[in-house]
Amino acid sequence: MTKTSNESTGRRIRSVEIAFKILDTVRKNDQISVTELAETLGHSKSTIHSHLRTLESQEIIVRSGNGYRLSLQVLDMANDVRDQVANYDVIVNEVDELANETKEISQFGLEEHMKVSYLYKARGNQAVETASRAGGKQPMYSTSLGKAILAFLPADRREAIVDNTTFTRKTATTITDPGGLYEELDRITERGYAIDDEENIEGLRCVAAPVKSEKTVLGAISVTGPASRITDDYLHGELAESVQRAANVIELNTKFS
Repeated sequence: MTKTSNESTGRRIRSVEIAFKILDTVRKNDQISVTELAETLGHSKSTIHSHLRTLESQEIIVRSGNGYRLSLQVLDMANDVRDQVANYDVIVNEVDELANETKEISQFGLEEHMKVSYLYKARGNQAVETASRAGGKQPMYSTSLGKAILAFLPADRREAIVDNTTFTRKTATTITDPGGLYEELDRITERGYAIDDEENIEGLRCVAAPVKSEKTVLGAISVTGPASRITDDYLHGELAESVQRAANVIELNTKFS
């Protein structure tokens, strides 16, 4: 029997959802008032104020001027999350070295909630500026990191992600259907690395290699640069070899549970 959306996600607590929407909105603003939060989220000021008092009592937010901001406890929590990733220091070292070697952007990502989440990012001295940052998320189907991870996930997890993906055409080369994505994933498993050929952002090309264990994949490491510098020969040659080499170093130095 096909599960409905409610059956798949289970019972949800509305007050918790409101609290997290408040935190997300506060995160995106330097400081924001009760009135602004109420207008943005569509709830009464009394409801917003009650949630803010609770969040403040738990020291997750603090008052700042005429509004609120996230507290430094959130930073402490983020550091704990980072430290829970196997061999974070090795990942940082390899991403930094890859950025220095290629002079471009290098990143490490892992799958969370059916998207690729960026764990760490480094910029070489010729790197272009991009909006991605640690903690940010992107679709898996349009990024080299996401596709590298998808290709090597256990089949049931991979199928669940693809089945729940809403494909949006971001550029002229974006994959926009499950069939096209599965064909691309087959190519990735054969050659051992994934590419983003201006599929997520026009003008940028990326190559990524997965970091694997015996049963699954921890994440992937990538290099991103402008299409003017990332030629086909460079993308599928030296650059692909570099990300695969970095992925192998992380694998060899990571203790998987």
